[in-house]
Parts: sequence; structure tokens; C-alpha cells
Amino acid sequence: MKTRPSVTASVQTDEAPGHALPDSGQISALRAWHEGFSSRDAVERFLPGVRSAGESARGVIGRIRRQIAAFARVRHRDDLAALFEGPAKHSAAAARRVVAAVEALRTTALPRPLIGDDVERWLPPRTIEPLHAAGIRTLADLTVRVPRRRRWWSAIAGLGVAHARQIEAFFAAHPDLTERARALVVLPAPSDVSPWERIVVPEEVDGSRGLHRAPRESCALRASNDYEAVQAWLSMHEAPATQRAYRKEAERLILWAIVERGCALSSLATEDAVAYRTFLRHPSPRGRWVGPPRPRTAPDWRPFSGALSARSTAYALSVLNALFRWLIEQRYMLANPFAGLKVRGTKAAVLDAGRAFTESEWNLVRTLADGLEWSYGWEAPAAQRLRFILDFGYGTGLRASELVGAKLGRIELDPHGDHWLRVVGKGSKAGKVSLPPIAREALDRYLAQRGLPVTPAKWASSTRLLGNIPAAVGEADEAGGITTGRLWALTKRFFATAAGELQEVHPALAEKLRRATPHWMRHTHATHALERGVELTTVRDNLRHSSVSTTSIYLHTDDRRRAEQMRRGFSGAKDAR
Repeated sequence: MKTRPSVTASVQTDEAPGHALPDSGQISALRAWHEGFSSRDAVERFLPGVRSAGESARGVIGRIRRQIAAFARVRHRDDLAALFEGPAKHSAAAARRVVAAVEALRTTALPRPLIGDDVERWLPPRTIEPLHAAGIRTLADLTVRVPRRRRWWSAIAGLGVAHARQIEAFFAAHPDLTERARALVVLPAPSDVSPWERIVVPEEVDGSRGLHRAPRESCALRASNDYEAVQAWLSMHEAPATQRAYRKEAERLILWAIVERGCALSSLATEDAVAYRTFLRHPSPRGRWVGPPRPRTAPDWRPFSGALSARSTAYALSVLNALFRWLIEQRYMLANPFAGLKVRGTKAAVLDAGRAFTESEWNLVRTLADGLEWSYGWEAPAAQRLRFILDFGYGTGLRASELVGAKLGRIELDPHGDHWLRVVGKGSKAGKVSLPPIAREALDRYLAQRGLPVTPAKWASSTRLLGNIPAAVGEADEAGGITTGRLWALTKRFFATAAGELQEVHPALAEKLRRATPHWMRHTHATHALERGVELTTVRDNLRHSSVSTTSIYLHTDDRRRAEQMRRGFSGAKDAR
């Protein structure tokens, strides 16, 4: 770990100023002053010509006392330092005590810090409070944390870069502390887990000495441990949604490897991968791993909100497979423990028909949205925005991330008079989506409600289609947008309102609404398009699926038609006679 030499004066080393005793002349002047000489007489007699311009004799005596006190403090002789701090006594006995203290200090060796020492014994006073607040009481606690990452101090509130550099300089002066502390590290079985940026990982499980690490000389990464290697992999993906999804899977595995298996990511074996597959289906102990969605900074944050389905488990393993393949390509690792690992119950990739609304269900939901202001107390801008989300999302089949990122400047008019929206979709793939009349009408209406021009020639290209609510009534929202998370929250709020309204009259639809997410509008868009006779390839192109087989999962009508025809063909017991 690199340190800054300019801060070493603040830590306790022999080279720091004030860590040498005064010379014999200075000691004689101090002794004479204690015996009753005036400061001027003592300095002129024993230190002639040493005063700098403007310095008083009293100042010279004070400087000598501070130098001895600092020397004593560094050697942890606070009892002797007290003789040279505060009011001084002037007597022959006081002079003898001063001389005896100086002689004792001459033979006192500079103490060596021990890993069990309290941090306040060795580190600058201003670092102690934030360290204690972070649960760091001893040098052993701190030595485990210091070498981990370049910005290790960011997890310690109130410490800051300057104080962190002072601590680094201290450890640079005592390099044996780190190794001695690591020899004592015993990884506990914690009652809970924290996000990976907040945990302290001993070297034994951080991957710096992973069992399946490739030779360092051939590695294409600068990463020294598994966390840094995974961060390098995540940086390869520019799409924020992809980064979040991949980070979640990699973080879960790293935490599980450390907490449950007591080993590094780069030490996992195939048997560990098989055990992790089982763990994903039933994360346990639940109190440690499972909890409601919470911010990463919350103390009750957990990696899982529940057990994963077979498809979610298969997805997680596919992401981890991709991670390990990349690490092997970079010559960071030698083997992929997840290679060939399968998940039962995932071969038939069919869409759950319950994740799309029928025509009548959608019409009912849309009717409820028209009365949000007067029936349910929504503010007009919020209700208008929600109706735009429903109509535009239903009409185009956009993903939530695509909708929040869409801008007016990406709408095009082709020579035939048809409107298209250019988007960057899943996997950072560029594409275009047709804007049918329902989508164009919803956009024009929403732009007018926001106080923005409807004519394309007057559009500001950077204005987002989905706007933020302005702070003041009547104020136009020129370009601001909302996040994908906010879009999900708004839509879920509406679906919950609609479910409560329909609970008594339509309990089945109410239950669907409680499970619904913004992605259901994409499913509903595709299902209704195919039911209305739109060609399968057309729906595939508008959804930007790579294969028509993916789009064909929306063809539930064939199942219904087949069931109806078989019901007519075999209508009852009389047919058997």
C-alpha cells in the first residue's frame, strides 16, 4: 500500500520532529531555570547566541520543555511528560527531578506497538472517535482493514483521506503488525451479512491466495484479490441495469463463500458450486440471508428477499458461469466450478399467462386510471404521468429502463409518415420501436399537460418522454426524468390502488394486480398484438427479440383455441354412446 511521506511527522516514528532529547547545554539551562535563575540569565549563561530573532528567553525554555515532553509521550512515559507540561516549580528538588527524568528517558527504548494495543495509544487523537464509532478498538482490528482496498477508509464515517494517510504511514513504519495480526484472524460466523463494500475480509478469504488462481505473471488484470477482479468484470458492462443485475449475483456468491464456506471466490470447488445451487433455492439461515428489500446502507439489508425459483436460479448460475469464463480468459483463474451445472425444471421456457392482462381486464384497469384524481386523491400531474406510462407502455411494449431513458430527439418520422422511437435495449443493443396511434396520442396529450410543445419541430431533443413532476404548479418540466426504480414504485402504487378497489367485485384480477409489475405491460402488449392478428415476426421485431421462439411464448390463444375445439368435439358423456 502506498503512503505519503509528507504525513509521517504526525505519527510516532524516530524520524519525526521532537523525538530527540535536548543537548547538554539546553538541559543545563533548564536545570538552572528550575533552580531559580531567571529565564534570561539561564539562557545567556548556558545558551549564548542560540536565540533566533524576536525569540524571548522564556520562549527558549518553553521550547526545551515541550521537546522533552514530546520525547516522553512517544515512549509512553506520560508520568515523566507531566513534569514538563503545565506550571513549573522552582527549587533545588524540582531541578533534581527534571535531571532524573531526562536521564531515565535516555535509557528508555522506543516501544514497539503490539497488535492488541488500543488504537488511542498509537494513533493521532482525531482519528480515534471515527475508529471507535466503526467498532475498531485495537490495532488488530485495524490491521485487518487497512490493506484491503485503495479506498478502505470510505467505509469509516468521519475518518477522511488525511487521517487515513496518517494511519497508513504508521503501518508503513511498523510493517510486521499486519502479518502478526493476520495470524490471529479467526473468521466468525456472523449473525447477519452486509454489502461487500462494507465488510472487512481477512487475506485468507479475499482471493489474494486463492487455490485456483492462475500464475500472477500471466494474468491480464491488475486485480490483487477477488473483489477487484469482479469489479473489473462489472466495468466491462456499460448498461447500469446490467451492472446492477450482475453485481447482485456476484455479491451473493462472494458473501456466501466467505460466510458459509470460509473460503475465497477463487478457491471454490465444484462441490461448493453444487451446494450453492441448493442454497439459492432455500437460502438459510433465513435470518442471515433473507429480508425485505432495503437500501444497501440499512442495517437490516439482506442479499435475498426470498427463495429463488428454478428459472431465477438458472439465471443466477448463468451469470456466474459468464463471470468465471471471463476470469479464465483474463488468466486470473484456472477453473470454472460452475461449468456444466444444470437446474431442473427450467427446460420449458414458457410464459406464465397470468403475467399478462386479458382485453377486458386491461380495459377495466385503464378505466380506473381515468379517475385517479377525483376518486383516489392523486395530484393531477402524478395521475397524468401514470396514464401516460400505461398507454405508452402498452402501445409500444417498451421495457421500463427503455421508457425512462427515451427522449424526444430519438423519435423519427419515416417517408411513409410512420413514427419510430430509437432505443438502446437489453445488452446495450440499439433498435427501433413503432409508435402506433395509441402511443402517439398518449405522448401528445402528456406533452401538452406538461406545458411542452406538441409539434416535433419545436421539441428539445434532450427532453425525456417520461417527466418528473415540477416543483411549482404551472411550471414546465423541460428535460427532467425519473429513474427505473421510481417508475416501478409509481406503477406498483397504482396497481395496489386498483387491487383494493376491485377486491370484492373481481378478486382474481385484484390478485393479479398485486403481483403485477411494469413488465406486465410488455407481456400484455405482445399478447394482445398476436390475438389481434399481428404477425409473429412483426411482434418479434418490435420487442427486439433475437429469436422468434422467444416471441412465440405469447401465443396463449392457440392453447385456448385448441381447448375450445376439443371441448366442442367431446362435449359430454352422450358422445361416448
